[in-house]
Amino acid sequence: MRHHNGVRKFGRTTNQRSALLSGLALSLIAHGQITTTEAKAKELRPFIEKLVTKSKDGTLASQRLVVSRLSNKNDEVKKLFDEIVPKYKDKNGGYTRVVKLPKRLSDGSPMAVIQFV
Repeated sequence: MRHHNGVRKFGRTTNQRSALLSGLALSLIAHGQITTTEAKAKELRPFIEKLVTKSKDGTLASQRLVVSRLSNKNDEVKKLFDEIVPKYKDKNGGYTRVVKLPKRLSDGSPMAVIQFV
């Protein structure tokens, strides 16, 4: 039984899963919204929201943590701190939304768009 086990593994090892989430988060920060499968979007939401909440501190330690979670991509981290975080200064959570789309034609996988609110 899978009671209280909410982690989706996507058939990947831990390193592959963290790289997947990091890559999806980088794309979301760079473009503002991405289209992906529904399961990946739902798994990405808490990952990116924790990063935005941590970025609101603005301390050097929080910057280093965010950089390490985003695979040392300084351009996206700079955009996160300079453009995205100031929009949510007064908001406590709920920075992203997941909108369901029709199923993908090729394999019938449920699709979704995740975007910043």
